[in-house]
This record gives sequence, structure tokens and C-alpha cells, in this order.
Amino acid sequence: MPTKRLLVIGGDAAGMSTASQARRMKGPEELEIVAFERGPRTSYAACGLPYFVEGIVEPAEKLVARTPEQFAKRDIEVHTGHEVTGIDTAARTLEVVELASGTTRSESWDELVIGTGASGVRPPLPGIDSAGVMELRTVDDGIELDRIIAEGAKRAVVVGAGYIGIEVAEALLARGLEVSVVELADAAMATTLDPDMASKVTDALRDAGAEVLLGAGVEGFESTDGRLAAVVAGGRSIPADVAVLGLGVRANSGLAAGAGIEVGSAGGIVVDERMHTSADGVWAAGDCVESRNRVTGESMVVALGTHANKQGRVLGTNLGGGSATFPGLIGTAVTKFRGLEIGRTGITESDAERLGWDVVASTAQSKTRAGYYPGAEPVTVKLITDRSDGRLLGAQVIGGVGAGKRIDPLAVAVWCEMGVEELSMADLSYAPPVSPVWDPVVFAAGVAARDLRS
Repeated sequence: MPTKRLLVIGGDAAGMSTASQARRMKGPEELEIVAFERGPRTSYAACGLPYFVEGIVEPAEKLVARTPEQFAKRDIEVHTGHEVTGIDTAARTLEVVELASGTTRSESWDELVIGTGASGVRPPLPGIDSAGVMELRTVDDGIELDRIIAEGAKRAVVVGAGYIGIEVAEALLARGLEVSVVELADAAMATTLDPDMASKVTDALRDAGAEVLLGAGVEGFESTDGRLAAVVAGGRSIPADVAVLGLGVRANSGLAAGAGIEVGSAGGIVVDERMHTSADGVWAAGDCVESRNRVTGESMVVALGTHANKQGRVLGTNLGGGSATFPGLIGTAVTKFRGLEIGRTGITESDAERLGWDVVASTAQSKTRAGYYPGAEPVTVKLITDRSDGRLLGAQVIGGVGAGKRIDPLAVAVWCEMGVEELSMADLSYAPPVSPVWDPVVFAAGVAARDLRS
């Protein structure tokens, strides 16, 4: 018999990367690993769902990285269709329900990993449970939205213009639907970008043919025979065959809280650098935990597969007898809308104002390639610099094809606390097909350094 039993709650990125890393370090004779997943699939790429809906990625099963059968070959036992409904930290047991039969059983553990992820925000609005009002968070959601479109949906409303909102809007427009985007803020991606940068995303949505309603809160959903007929927002009734909610996410920390495990002010499970919770033998990782922002020091919940997989690797290393820590995050993200690429990292100018920090905000216009080379696209880079020491605190990038990934060297600079003066002399690559002689990152850093001196 194995010397220890590790149970994992959640079969997606954090839970299964933990299980995989622990298995690499300890064989089945030392560690038994059993995972419970409420849904029918494990380890799927939720970030790829808009591209399945658009028809770029198909079939939907391509989004599944590893199946339960593949995990079984690595001596990791996965039970899909099983929901954990209770944790007893004193007895070291779980209450597990097999959803198909309703049967409840108790499972014992020596070490427990909570990887319960996050859920989309779904406010209790009138008619929100009508057929056709949905989210896009699981493979089944993607299959359902694809079916609705294939069966003749013509009009769609996207509620929320954040990352998922603009990606879904792009997919629906590509499928030929009339699309209205409803956003409570004054611009698309307003919680992610500063207003001067966010306005470019709003313009791109409108240029693509989407109706964009800003400063408009959704008041409810009208239905006919239980099926969505219209979305009520901004004092209007907008006809719709389908509505996709993109109102952000909340950490699924209720199961942990019910067991007396500490949950923080941001709503996520509190963990230390090794991903251990406040309860002995209980660990957590992924979208359900709080992480430290390395720039601001604040606790935050960030639902991204990048962090979930890294945290799972750290946690699996520690459970396997090694030693690893998760160093925090800086809020780096990238997306696109048609030909417009959008990236951000660190803090925004708005964040600095909220925190009362004295910063210099600089904006530079450049090109993604040498101006004479075919396909050169405009790119705007905005840098947020600490006035006292010239350290780069944040960056935003918006531009054509080739612009978005320029957020990565900027993220490295923020991560390493580099100053803009130093960054302005960084040895970045140059060739006309991929960059002007002054790369947009170096050029923007030079502008920021000049603004700082003046």
C-alpha cells in the first residue's frame, strides 16, 4: 500500500498540474493520487472556447489537454461527475457525491489539494435563467453556443466588455450574428486599461459592426415561453436570440470557508508561498486562491491558466518532497480583437491614482515593423513610471498584428524592477520584417525616460 494518500478537488489546470508534478516526483508505491471533478472533462483550455465558437478550433475535444484515461496511465485516478460537498479537516475526510446516482461516500486523505477554480458572476436579474442566457466557461458551454448559432440565431448580446466579452463578440461577429455589447463602464476593457487606451478597443468593436452601449447596466432579460427574447439595458429592450455573460469571475472558495479554512479579503483562499492553507495538510492553487501582486503588495484573485499551472507545479513539487514557492504575479495579460492586439502588465495610471502613487505616464506611437516593410502596423505603448526612482511600474500595448507580445519584455522589466532609462538601452532584436530599428519597447522607454527628466 502507498505510504500516503493525496486527494485533489478539481480536475482542471491547478489540480491536475499538481497531481502530475507530484507523480513525477513520487511513484504510486509512495503516493496514491485521486482527483474528483464535478464536470465530465479534465484539463481543458477554457481560454480557447471563443475560437471554437468562431470555428477556428474544432472539434471541441481539441481543447482537452489530457483525459481521465490518460491520467490513469500515469497512475493518477480521476473520478469525473463527482462533486465534493464537504471537508472535515479534523477527521481528514471528504464528503463526495456521485452526481449520476446521488450516492454520497466518505474519502480519507493524508494531504488535500483544493483546486475548485472560479465561477462567472451571474447576478440575480429578472429572467437570467431563461434559455439562451449563458456563460462561456466550459467545453459544454461552447458546444451549446455553437449549437444555438447553427440552429439559426441571428442576434446576440454580450454583457460585459472585458477579455471574454470582446473575444466572444469577435467570434459571434465572425459567425455572422448581429452583436450588441453592453458595458457598465465608459469604455471596453475599462477595468484593465486606462481610458485613453481602452477607447481604442471600443472603436475597434464599433468599426467591426458591433453596437456598443457604454454606461449601460443590464436590468433584466425578457423571454417568450422560457426562451430569451430580449436584453433590457440602458433603458432599452434589445432583441436577442442569445446572451453571453462576461461579468468577471469569483473564486470558488465556499467549500474551503465551510471547513474553516481562511478566505481573504479578495474572496480567495489564503495560501502561503508554498501554496499551503491555514489548515494542516490542506493546500490550494489556481483560480480559487489569492495571490500577491508584486507591484502593489495587494492580494488579488486572477483567473488565468498561466498562474494556475505554475501554482500547481509549485504545489506538486512540495507534495513530492521538494521545495518550491510561488513568487506572486503582476497582472500580465494579452488578447486580441480581429487585427487589434491588446496587452497589459503591472499597474495602470488609474491604479496609481487610487493608490496615491506619484508616477509619470508616457505614451509613444510606433510601428510593429520597419515603416517601409509591407504589413507595418501602428502600435501605441503606454508606460507608468515611478517618479522617484524611474522604475517601470506598468505598461499597456495596443496595435496591429505583432504588437501584443511586446508586452512580454515590458512584463520582465516590471518583474525585475528595471528603470526606464536602462530599458531604453536594452539590446532587443531588429530586422525590418519584425521590428523597426527602434523597437516599440525601447522607443517607449526612451520617451518615458525623457518625460521623467523633464
